[in-house]
Amino acid sequence: MPQPKHRKIAVIGYRSVGKSSLTIQFVEGQFVDSYDPTIENTFNKLVSVNGQDFNLQLVDTAGQDEYSIFHQSHSMDIHGYVLVYSVTSSKSFEVVQVLHDKLLDMVGKIQVPTVLVGNKKDLHMERVIKAEEGKILADSWGAAFMESSAKENETAVEVFKRIILEMEKADGNGPPEEKKCAVM
Repeated sequence: MPQPKHRKIAVIGYRSVGKSSLTIQFVEGQFVDSYDPTIENTFNKLVSVNGQDFNLQLVDTAGQDEYSIFHQSHSMDIHGYVLVYSVTSSKSFEVVQVLHDKLLDMVGKIQVPTVLVGNKKDLHMERVIKAEEGKILADSWGAAFMESSAKENETAVEVFKRIILEMEKADGNGPPEEKKCAVM
């Protein structure tokens, strides 16, 4: 039995987009409806993806805005990033773009394993950001894109499985059929 791989993931985004709800739904399988601003929490969870066990350490960060200074802790030993916005907030969509730029500046890379998540997809009446907009943004980053609802366990689980696949791909362990040829 191979040893579990230890992976540290930071969940980053604007205030009240559902970072904690998404993380807690994944870790504990329950939806937390009350909003209590997060300072910073760390959760651990063991998951298996494609027969490989991963010991995940999830850093649920405090809500950031475009003026936030990125803490070094958000780039040290982090293997992947889940960047979250709310489909009901154009402000959160703008902020997530600024945060991604700051993140790359701090990490000093042009690309890091990232999943862009449009959360609160269940709030149809309040939606202001179309799925296509999120997809276009993620494509421009070379990131994966998903929409989720922290109320639904399956989408929360999918988000974190997807970031594992992105991290594995970055480590050269991607599924063989996904190797695409690009002409630059």
